[in-house]
Amino acid sequence: MSKKAWIIFIAACVVILGGLVYLSGLNRVDVSGIDTNAILDASQKSGNIADHVFGKKDSKVTMVEYGDFQCPGCESAYPTMKAISEKYQGQIAFVFRNFPLTDKHPNAKAAAAAAEAAGLQNKYWEMHNKLYEEQSNWENLSISQRTSAFVGYAQELGLNVDTFKKDLTSDAVNQKITFDQALGRKANVDATPTILLNGKPADQYIHDGKIVDSTTSNAQPIWADTTAFDTLLLQPLLKQNNISLPNA
Repeated sequence: MSKKAWIIFIAACVVILGGLVYLSGLNRVDVSGIDTNAILDASQKSGNIADHVFGKKDSKVTMVEYGDFQCPGCESAYPTMKAISEKYQGQIAFVFRNFPLTDKHPNAKAAAAAAEAAGLQNKYWEMHNKLYEEQSNWENLSISQRTSAFVGYAQELGLNVDTFKKDLTSDAVNQKITFDQALGRKANVDATPTILLNGKPADQYIHDGKIVDSTTSNAQPIWADTTAFDTLLLQPLLKQNNISLPNA
């Protein structure tokens, strides 16, 4: 190869590498100055989409889940998160943030987009619940099939389908998912579900209604047992913050 050809080749490589660096940078969001334990309002960094909050936004107790809609563990935790957030909606704030593990779950980010798109029509929690309850029906679908499934859910929820379709692939929705992922990485999230109670991981394991070491035979994550999560983690935290239990 001539000297001129080498120069052209090297220049082309530099351009390609620079392009890849630029594109990867587009998917990065600086959250260094953001408190991940706070409930976050809409901002340019989040695609102008605020945290989704179920319950009492100004509560002293906040439950944050970093979840993946295609994750089997998240689907197992869903009944507990739903039951707890509904039981204590007057006492706590429940926030769900997107943390799709796209290397393991190819439909997870698209499902997150479906939830966010529904949220733009004020139906976030309805779609959130639908995605978990129907997980086995869409988790292994192709791209076109999953889109059809999500559009079907949108129709069932009474959304404007044309708007929903546009929002599925919008910059704002993509930015919100990327923002949530950045928050998760800052909070040292490396698996789903990761559930935080006032910033502390609810990562205990239980057996026979008691917290045990994770290596204990037949132990299961505490988020898989609604009663244990309620009595062993949430109620003590509420009492610690002088919050009365429902109907108490």
